Amino acid sequence: MSPFTLTLIKLAFLAVLWLFVIAAVGVIRADLFGSKAATKAAQRASQPRPPRERPARQPKPPRQPRSAQQGAPTKLVVVQGERAGTVIDLTGVPITIGRANDATLVVTDDYASSRHARLYAQDGQWIVEDLGSTNGTYLGRTKVSRPMPVPPGVPVRIGKTVIELRK
Repeated sequence: MSPFTLTLIKLAFLAVLWLFVIAAVGVIRADLFGSKAATKAAQRASQPRPPRERPARQPKPPRQPRSAQQGAPTKLVVVQGERAGTVIDLTGVPITIGRANDATLVVTDDYASSRHARLYAQDGQWIVEDLGSTNGTYLGRTKVSRPMPVPPGVPVRIGKTVIELRK
């Protein structure tokens, strides 16, 4: 091969190598700081909306899920991890857990993804769902591969953080 061809091959290889490095840095950045789309959505949600032309009705008080009415769990408690002792009231609003700043429960665990798991109320019970995390979410000793109901007192492990639903 001619020296010119070898030089072109070297430059092409170097370009592909740099593209790989840039892509890897982008993936790491998105995992650490969250994606741009999630940041824009959070900013859009926090902006005030323009006033309506007609008078608005009085908002209804938030409805408690049936689980809260029947003596089911009313709070989420962090049992182990850096946030041990943290308590979140269960109001029927979905709870996201992860390292992203817009998560409901922000964990600074190296084994947690930016959007790791979600807890939500459905048909009178609380459901845990893994959001495609790298290291998985565990309900008791079972890995969560699909949305699963969470009984009160059963630990949910996300990396080194353990949470429980309590009454």
